[in-house]
Amino acid sequence: MAHFAKIENNTVTQVLVVSDADAVNGQGFLANTLGLGGTWIQTSYNTRGNVHYGSDGNPDGGVALRGNYAGVGYVYDSTNDVFYPPQPYPSWTISAATNWLWTAPVPYPTDGKTYSWNEATTSWVVVSLSGTP
Repeated sequence: MAHFAKIENNTVTQVLVVSDADAVNGQGFLANTLGLGGTWIQTSYNTRGNVHYGSDGNPDGGVALRGNYAGVGYVYDSTNDVFYPPQPYPSWTISAATNWLWTAPVPYPTDGKTYSWNEATTSWVVVSLSGTP
C-alpha cells in the first residue's frame, strides 16, 4: 500500500491510501481515474524526522521519503520536496538541515517530569497532575 497527500497552497488537505499497483501512477489515478483532481504527492508512513523506520519501530536504513509522513495540515515544501508539521509556536524553529521537525529554543528537560511549553516565557513548565503536589 502507498500513501498520497493532496496538496493545496502548499498545505496537506487529505491523505489517502492506494494499492501498490495504482501507486505507480498515483497522481493520475487519484486525480483522473478517481476524479479527485488536484495535486497528489506520495508520502511514506514509515518516515519521520527524515529517518525510515521498520515495522518494529526502529530505524532500518531504508530511504526516508520526503522528511516526514504527511498529515492533514502539514506543509509541503516543494523547493526541498519535504513534508513537515505546522509550526507549534512562533519561537520554535525548523530543523531543515537535519530532520524537518520543529525545535524549541530551550531543550526539553530530562528530569523525568512532564512539561508543557509556555510561549509567553519561552520556557518549559511542569504539568500539574490532579492529586499531585
